[in-house]
Amino acid sequence: MNNDSSSRIVARLKDWIAAAAPGSKLPSTRHLVAEYQASPVTVQKALRSLTSQGLIESRPGVGTFVRAYRTARPSDYGWQTAALRSAHAARPLNSAAMRSASNDVIAFHSGYPDRELLPERLVRAALTRAARGDSALSRPPAQGLPELQSWFAHELSTSMPVGVTPPQPSDVVVLPGSQSGLSSIFRGLVGHGQPLLVESPSYWGALLAAGQAGVNVIPVPSGPEGPDPDELDRAFEESGARLFYAQPNFANPTGAQWSAKRGEEVLRIVQQHGAFLVEDDWAHDFGITAPSAPLAAKDDSGHVVYIRSLTKSVSPSVRIAAIIARGPARERIMGAQAAESMYVSGLLQAAALDVVTQPGWQTHLRGLSHQLQSRRDLLVTSLAEHVPEAHLSNLPKGGLNLWLRMPDGFDAEQLTKDCEAAGVLIAAGTEWFPAEPEGPHIRLNYAGPNPGAFPEGARIIGEAVRKLLGA
Repeated sequence: MNNDSSSRIVARLKDWIAAAAPGSKLPSTRHLVAEYQASPVTVQKALRSLTSQGLIESRPGVGTFVRAYRTARPSDYGWQTAALRSAHAARPLNSAAMRSASNDVIAFHSGYPDRELLPERLVRAALTRAARGDSALSRPPAQGLPELQSWFAHELSTSMPVGVTPPQPSDVVVLPGSQSGLSSIFRGLVGHGQPLLVESPSYWGALLAAGQAGVNVIPVPSGPEGPDPDELDRAFEESGARLFYAQPNFANPTGAQWSAKRGEEVLRIVQQHGAFLVEDDWAHDFGITAPSAPLAAKDDSGHVVYIRSLTKSVSPSVRIAAIIARGPARERIMGAQAAESMYVSGLLQAAALDVVTQPGWQTHLRGLSHQLQSRRDLLVTSLAEHVPEAHLSNLPKGGLNLWLRMPDGFDAEQLTKDCEAAGVLIAAGTEWFPAEPEGPHIRLNYAGPNPGAFPEGARIIGEAVRKLLGA
């Protein structure tokens, strides 16, 4: 009722403001309470809404007035063209996966899971407890809270076989999200103008970070089983690269998971070339029919630089991730990270640690696995019925996405526009390729909102596909 009354008062006052002269004084709160038969709280809420919209301004001790507007002079930023020169990175700064969506569309485009798939109760309770603790007011250590460092190190060590030395908490660097970590790694371990090997296709954010770091990206073809070992060996040999970025578990966008044998082959090649493997374990918590099996668990000689993120599985507002790196490489990464952020919010670190150490966290992950499988299978079934033209070469065992190959010559960019016009958001596969795409693809997120609309969304996609094919 209060919300309805507040909206009614806002609408009426907007009419009054439109007819009033700039600087006119609004009636007093007491007068508005009597006029609209509303409580003072409701009237104040309406006035705050109008203030936030820039329509009125409050002058303490004097009253509330219609805000005076002046005709804005167009700003001239022409001087910046000469100052900035040519752009250093040609890749777009914002991915289609980061677009906001209204509630009336069917959203398959996002790179994040829907809110109902997050441990909301655990997060709210953790933030409340963290706000009452010392972490809310104290500056944390630059490398992260010791307890959180220990948790990340222990989690990786539980996957390690006998005979492999587990990482120490001091090997862990806590980050404000994995994107920040990728930038630091590329700057610290590769360097401007130097070669970087990357799976193709690969995570668009890694390609963006590489572009901003000024490194020379060299694509290595990768399929449902991972990169071809011979192609990877040849790329190392020809380029002289010393770093390979990859996602061995539930890769974004393809959903591929390397076999144990493929992982051992890749690790052997990396070691032979005296190089680093940057393992991005972004989907560690999103296993469906198989768990994430970190390749870092088989390496104790410092060849694997491991990135583990909690942002997508805990909350997008709790941007916490970590790098586990051994030896001088860790110091290089920390040096690059210090140039970007001195330390990570202690409040968010404490909240993240609270969530993942609660008994309810493991219970949540088990339920999440079942929910993701149900959503994945529903979308796969719907696509098979309504979009037979889209080929799914790999049913992902985890992650959030389906990677679909479209017919040769198909215009995936136009498909995204046509689908959006029809109320369905999808992502064309172009931005996941470090060079020219090997074919037209689309990526669909099965962890988005309203899974009940998946069949209808697939039907709309199918109609748009057949329209473009002239069928």
